[in-house]
Amino acid sequence: MQSPLTVAIFASDRGPGDPERASLMGEVGRVFARKGARMLCLAENAVLPVPLITAARTAGGTVEIVADASIVLPQALTGVPITVLPDQAERLAFLARSSVAFVALPGSLASISALFGAWAAGNVRPVVMLNRHRAFEVVRGFAADVLAASVSHHDRNIQFADSVEDLWNKVVWVSEQKR
Repeated sequence: MQSPLTVAIFASDRGPGDPERASLMGEVGRVFARKGARMLCLAENAVLPVPLITAARTAGGTVEIVADASIVLPQALTGVPITVLPDQAERLAFLARSSVAFVALPGSLASISALFGAWAAGNVRPVVMLNRHRAFEVVRGFAADVLAASVSHHDRNIQFADSVEDLWNKVVWVSEQKR
């Protein structure tokens, strides 16, 4: 039997951003759980993607939280495995080591900052961004204009999805490219 696909998901439920993000996180959690994914969720600075974790668990999914010491799990998340790593570089390296891809959901700057922090620290993994409401259009433009000219095969490492099903399909595709 093949081991489950493990993805690190960068999502935030705090701060200004996409007003639909809670329902979107729930949809991603349900779809990825039904597809058998193991989801690693980053939790830092009291930012925890509760809707994603709750929906994934309700759908029978496997979720683990990788957190700093500030995270206190709400009662609804009792029993969710949590790995507390005090150092941010260590958390991001753990996510990269333990996953086949990074998944970025629209939300707030907290989640995308953590994703780019992981990449900037050299924890390179393929990234699939859910470009709902053109949330990552600037990144898509940067990838087309700058990365395409300087990084060979950048399209194997950065993908943009328009729907949750498309997001899953692209995660599967990038993970197969790494084999």
